[in-house]
Amino acid sequence: MGTPANLAYPRGVCARMAGMTTATPRGYTATKDQLQSRLRRIEGQVRGVEKMVDEDRYCIDVLTQISAIQAALDKVALGLLDGHTRHCMQHGAEDGKGEEMATEMMAAVGRLLRRG
Repeated sequence: MGTPANLAYPRGVCARMAGMTTATPRGYTATKDQLQSRLRRIEGQVRGVEKMVDEDRYCIDVLTQISAIQAALDKVALGLLDGHTRHCMQHGAEDGKGEEMATEMMAAVGRLLRRG
């Protein structure tokens, strides 16, 4: 399910900020290296689970690793939400689009909470 057309501009606030010459970057730009490092670590964990399944490892051990992967992904998601709130939403509010951005943010949070 995509973002409604009337919310396209708030999503563009982040993209517009990426081209700005001010010191305020897009929400995740300042921590991009850290984010990519975490994602690579998660990717390695997923490969490890695949290997565990291939080797017929004990189910509980596999489930424990899956739980760790989910927790790591949650931490990445929270970091992205934090950056979006502190940077993108702040600038969207300054541009008079705060309500639309809040709606978009709550939809994203809702999607994160619905998993499972």
